[in-house]
Amino acid sequence: MKIVVAYQWAPDPQEATVGESGTVDFSRAKPAMSDYDATAIEVGRAVASAAGASLVGVTVGGASVAQPVATKAALSRGLDEVVVVSDPAFESAGTLPVATVLAQVVQGLGDVALVIAGDTSIDNGARLLPPVLGALLGWPVLTDVQTLQFDGTAATAARTLPEGVQTLSLTGPAVIAVSADSAKPKAPGMKDVLAAGKKPVTVKSAADVGGAPAPEGVVRSTAKPSGPARKGIKIDTTDPAAAAAELLSALRAAGALS
Repeated sequence: MKIVVAYQWAPDPQEATVGESGTVDFSRAKPAMSDYDATAIEVGRAVASAAGASLVGVTVGGASVAQPVATKAALSRGLDEVVVVSDPAFESAGTLPVATVLAQVVQGLGDVALVIAGDTSIDNGARLLPPVLGALLGWPVLTDVQTLQFDGTAATAARTLPEGVQTLSLTGPAVIAVSADSAKPKAPGMKDVLAAGKKPVTVKSAADVGGAPAPEGVVRSTAKPSGPARKGIKIDTTDPAAAAAELLSALRAAGALS
């Protein structure tokens, strides 16, 4: 029995720069695994250990996802093995192509009980991958999961909804999107890093998973928003009453209040 964690190795948006035209430049942003994915692996490790299952990491991307620094970073967090789909065709692939490839890999692994992912991604934050992946697999999807237990047959998940906490039990395979606060990832130690170098890594190309993705939307141009620029006024909140008065004065001066 296997439990799969879908993770991402992508440029960190915190290191991106924005040009005068509004274009976002990722050329100097180093690729990394986000905290969302590290959390998913932490949850997956606990669940797999409790159920006696193997924990398999799966990722899709360009050439960088297959580099040793990337695979070791994932394996050192507790994965038993990784399957990497690395091809220039997937360098900037969107949600649907990535989910399609992930679904093919999951189906090829066989005996997968659960697929676990973070509730959002490091690059676009669309929160679409788990639902799309579940639809392609034909499996139920649970999002915003805070706690997850699995005994090898049935899973019990508690998820946060606007009206409260909902607890569900389900049997059969499912896609689980865990919330950012579902676990606190532990930083890998030297022993973990050394052990990662001995774990299995399977690298596939686009040809191995049905070919390159179909072309998606293309960015034609990027421009700054029209209209007046923000003034960026800072208000000292040490004295709440004075801060409120200063805010009202600034809003009136800007014409936002009469």
